[in-house]
This record gives sequence, structure tokens and C-alpha cells, in this order.
Amino acid sequence: MSGLRLVVVDDHHLFRAGVRSELAAHVEIVGEAAAPAEAIAVIISAAPDVVLLDVHLPDGGGVAVLRALADAGLDPVPRVLVLSVSDAAEDVVPMIRAGALGYVTKTIDTAELVGAIERVAAGDAYFSPRLAAFVLQAFTAPDAPVAAAEDELESLTPREREVLHHLARGYAYKRIGARLGISARTVESHVGAVLRKLQLTSRHEVSHWAASRGLIGDAGDGGEEGAT
Repeated sequence: MSGLRLVVVDDHHLFRAGVRSELAAHVEIVGEAAAPAEAIAVIISAAPDVVLLDVHLPDGGGVAVLRALADAGLDPVPRVLVLSVSDAAEDVVPMIRAGALGYVTKTIDTAELVGAIERVAAGDAYFSPRLAAFVLQAFTAPDAPVAAAEDELESLTPREREVLHHLARGYAYKRIGARLGISARTVESHVGAVLRKLQLTSRHEVSHWAASRGLIGDAGDGGEEGAT
């Protein structure tokens, strides 16, 4: 068992039972829920590392859960991996824009699902191979509506802007924390907020976003590999 704590959110009891059975040897399942309000209550109470979230739920769907999590003021915010029967762009893209870090379909096998959970828990984006291409296209399409950089930056707190500045240059979380006098875990929380507010999915997209807006001269300037 990896020691990771997981909450499963799906409105089908038999599916949740199946996930619990398949993952019991790999993670600690600390709660489950069938609808957004119940999910938020369980997540706040159980403080999981990762939330395994379905798209099609009653009362607003998975997006409602993600939006409520963003507003809940949790520190750290649990990372979210979507597990859905749907691989349609109209389901995938809104979930990622709302804050999910990864998205896999229910055809996934147990070993790959465990790997996806571990990747997302570590702060990395993870997508089923077929989904990755159109998720990237959705976030980099030249005709996608993009607000001015100044307006987008206004949504960030001063600390989040500092983290963005260092992250875009490729600095690892530990080095950012050392420079700002905060822990690496706190840096991770700020990075999650930056990604959510700027509707990005990875540190690579942060670098591209900042460079394309002239905020840094070189996305890799002075940085280093690694995110921990």
C-alpha cells in the first residue's frame, strides 16, 4: 500500500464498491460519496490526498464538486483525478478547467489507475493517452478566448504571483520555498491555485503562458528540472 488517502465520488454504489475492492491493496480509501454536497462534506472531514471523481453526478456534476473545493479554503487542497465512462471533449475540458489534475476513463486497468493516482498525488497531470492530445489542443488553440495577462494576474494573490514568477523559470518547489521562506508543501498549494485560476494544467503550461505574454525572457531561465 502506498499510504495515499483516497475519497471516491461516484453516484453508482456498485461501481464505488468495485473501486474499493480493486484499490484496497494499494491505497487507503477514507471516504466515498454519491453527490456534490455529500462529497464536499466527506472531503473536508477525511482530508484525502486524492479525490477520484466522476463527471456525471446529480446536482451539478463533477464540475460542481471542483468549484466547491476551490471555494472551501482547504490547505492543502486535495488533488483530483477524474474517472469517468466519458471521453468526450465536452466532459473532459470543463473538468480540467475547473481544477482536475488528471482524467482517465473507466476502461482503465487497476495497475494503470494506481499509477495515475500516484502521479496526480505527486502534483503531475495525468491523462489517458487518447485524451491528452485534445486536452492539449483545447488549452493551446490560437483562437481560444484569452484575457489580457494583466487581467489574469489580477486574479492571483501577491504570493501566488511570486510563486508563478519562479515556477515559470523552472525552479523546483523546494527551491521556490527556500527563496520565499515557505515550505515546499505550501508552494504546492499556491501552484494549485495558480493553475486553477489561470486555467492551466501543468508547470510546462505555466512557462508557456508566462513566456507568450512577455512576462519572462526565457521560460527555462535560471531554472532546474524537477517539481519537488
